[in-house]
Amino acid sequence: MSGLKAGDAFPEGVSFTYVAPTGELDLTACGLGIQYDASKEFMDKKVVLVAVPGAFTPTCQEQHVPSYLANLDKLKAKGVDQVIFIASNDHWVMSAWGKANGVKDESILFMSDPGTAFSKSIGWTQGDRTLRYAIVVDHGKVTYAEVDSVRGSIANTGAEGVLAKL
Repeated sequence: MSGLKAGDAFPEGVSFTYVAPTGELDLTACGLGIQYDASKEFMDKKVVLVAVPGAFTPTCQEQHVPSYLANLDKLKAKGVDQVIFIASNDHWVMSAWGKANGVKDESILFMSDPGTAFSKSIGWTQGDRTLRYAIVVDHGKVTYAEVDSVRGSIANTGAEGVLAKL
């Protein structure tokens, strides 16, 4: 498969791993990793799935996550139930990344795409990392899917770019 586009059904069999937020921001508490059946969960929600090359990397940390934190209320006003960040990092690193950004609840989840399995399945990887992309899934159907191919750009995948398409 090469990418996803508006109108496509979100693929079957997609899962990620994550550590459920506890409300605590202690970076030294790891928690247990659990499976998240994205294919099933996305059938009942409007979700913005954001893939980034890596947790704590410059563009991701300085621009990408802040764009979603600053625009969370606007996304919710457009019917978005959840924002999910994925990367090739393991679920403990992703959990720490969420905590480091002050996220205490499930409004924004930070998950691992283990071995970049999902990103590889749609052809949106570079080496061992995911490309920078955003996919909006509305009750199982893809309504937006774009990649940012310019290094350091979040024009298509940052919250402002996604909001413009909702």
